[in-house]
Amino acid sequence: MRRWYRQHRFAVGAALIHLRKSPGGFLFNVIVVSIALALPFAGLTLLDNVRPMSEQLSVDPEISLFMGAEATREQSKALLPELRRVLKDDKTKIVFVPREEALAALKSKSDLSDVLETLGENPLPDSYVLKLEGYNNVADAGGVDAIAGQLRALPGVGTVQVDSAWVKRLAAMLGVLRMVLFFLAGTLGMVVIAVVFNTIRLQVLTQRDEIAVSKLIGATDGFIHRPFYYTGALLGLCAGGVALGAVALALRPLNGAIAEFARLYASEFQLVPLAAPEIAGLLAISAGLGLIGAVLSVQRHLARLT
Repeated sequence: MRRWYRQHRFAVGAALIHLRKSPGGFLFNVIVVSIALALPFAGLTLLDNVRPMSEQLSVDPEISLFMGAEATREQSKALLPELRRVLKDDKTKIVFVPREEALAALKSKSDLSDVLETLGENPLPDSYVLKLEGYNNVADAGGVDAIAGQLRALPGVGTVQVDSAWVKRLAAMLGVLRMVLFFLAGTLGMVVIAVVFNTIRLQVLTQRDEIAVSKLIGATDGFIHRPFYYTGALLGLCAGGVALGAVALALRPLNGAIAEFARLYASEFQLVPLAAPEIAGLLAISAGLGLIGAVLSVQRHLARLT
């Protein structure tokens, strides 16, 4: 165990010594890699803030059912037992809205009273408003479509409108954003590996004579490879830290703009940085990408030297 610890400590020291010899080049590579990592990190921060809000969104779905134009008042009222049968729930609040009441509400809430008077007769149908219960999030709201389909098949029904459709659109939009983010993260991850690959390649070439001498005195491949591995992992780790710091700093001015927009909707929504476990996970991924790039570069270029 002591031997393993001593070997890895020596490898880390050798990597740090090389970085001190060319801090400018290492810093430049850190900036390049951090730019590639900043965009997916910012996207993950946005999704992490929006996802709980969408899951806890108060859905309270309503279904508006409008009778056909030819339906009589008796037919409209006779539909109530059929609605109860479809809903299979006595707790659902069903409100019958006569066409006269709907017309009066339309006149009171709009400037079309003069226009409606010229029609001569009431153009609005009788309707029902079904206020469903037990739908607490976006996933549950998907079950409303099945109920709406059964209601459309009832006799005398003209139109059925689901008033929670916007919630499902939000969930679909978040799903698309998540897929785009994963694709972007995969693409930029390849960029990170390519940058580290090229950085280690240049480092191998500059230390070619030193590697050859180490081989002559009996150094193993593992002894020679480890400092390059640590250099790649350290490059990815530092770049990940810089990217996360840049995203955290960008949240301040962005929250200023969001606060003005949220105030219009009586909300105090703000973007917050990622939690510590998520930050640790992203740093581990960044270091892992750097390590992968270093392993690929070392396996390819050191093999040519030997």
